[in-house]
Amino acid sequence: MEVKVLKGSILEVEAEVIVNPANSQGYMGGGVAGVIRKFGGEEIEREAVSKAPIPVGEAILTTAGKLKFKGIIHAPTMEEPAMRTTEEKVRKAVRAALGLADDLCFKVIAFPGMGTGVGRVPKEVAAKAMVEEIRNFSPRCLERVVLVDLDEEMVKEWEKAVKEVP
Repeated sequence: MEVKVLKGSILEVEAEVIVNPANSQGYMGGGVAGVIRKFGGEEIEREAVSKAPIPVGEAILTTAGKLKFKGIIHAPTMEEPAMRTTEEKVRKAVRAALGLADDLCFKVIAFPGMGTGVGRVPKEVAAKAMVEEIRNFSPRCLERVVLVDLDEEMVKEWEKAVKEVP
């Protein structure tokens, strides 16, 4: 499975689905979630909340609203909005998002930094955990994972992790 690292907006990436580092309640307040809601529409959050609670380690698919994607995968990295999270929860969220995307036979998925905003996981820790989970995943359908963020430090940490993790 190809792993591509890009600096840019997740809303502009070439992918079938994008991942929202969610909370278990489905609320889309700040960070990446807030941007997805702002440009995709309130219906994305309404659908996510209607499917809540979403346990950490599970993921759901919602409409992409006005966005060009086939859907949004909501993979919680925390139970409550804006709570501090952990490397283990980041790993569970990445595994859940990859599993759901593969079960639905998507070929290209895009992730932002997971747990690195309000979750306060150090970027280098999140990057390594994300790349390890991607490398350890055995896809049936998925062909490419795009790691994309506007944050230069996040991009650098992914680039380092992609080189270091076999």
